[in-house]
Amino acid sequence: MDERILPGILTLLLVVVVFALMGWGWRNKLKRQSDVAQLPAVPADLGEAVISVPGMYVVTTSGGDWLDRLAVHGLGIRTTAVVHVYPSGILVERTGAQEIFIAAQKLTEVSTGSGMAGKFVEKDGLVVIGWLLENTQVDTGFRTTEAGAKRPLIDALQALLPEDSDTERNGKNN
Repeated sequence: MDERILPGILTLLLVVVVFALMGWGWRNKLKRQSDVAQLPAVPADLGEAVISVPGMYVVTTSGGDWLDRLAVHGLGIRTTAVVHVYPSGILVERTGAQEIFIAAQKLTEVSTGSGMAGKFVEKDGLVVIGWLLENTQVDTGFRTTEAGAKRPLIDALQALLPEDSDTERNGKNN
């Protein structure tokens, strides 16, 4: 028997075990988060977008805990996306995943951050949208393709914040 076969088989076995454990962990996370509400339907009559910005949908996490990735409803999958801001809310149009609609009255905070659940960038490189998914506070991270598009997006998002919001409107809360 060749002396390279046994180490090769052991390495392959180790890789299979690691992937099986990762799958088991993800499945258990889905079970733990089964009480998270379904994503709201996208209204048919959104009208004209105030601004549309391409970039990357990073992740949606539990509110305030940027390492607690939500796995349900495809919210934990990073994908390219376009954020459309409408007077009635925000539409995150994700490639290969369900669209996310955030009604303006569900918006709680708009800020910037340097990282969320596996994606870390320069200081204030992510636009973070805090919102309510039914009664669950969540944070959604988005990275614009072009750095110059970030400030206009933040301004458009902050214009949607309810007037009674105690959120600072400068886009830098963290």
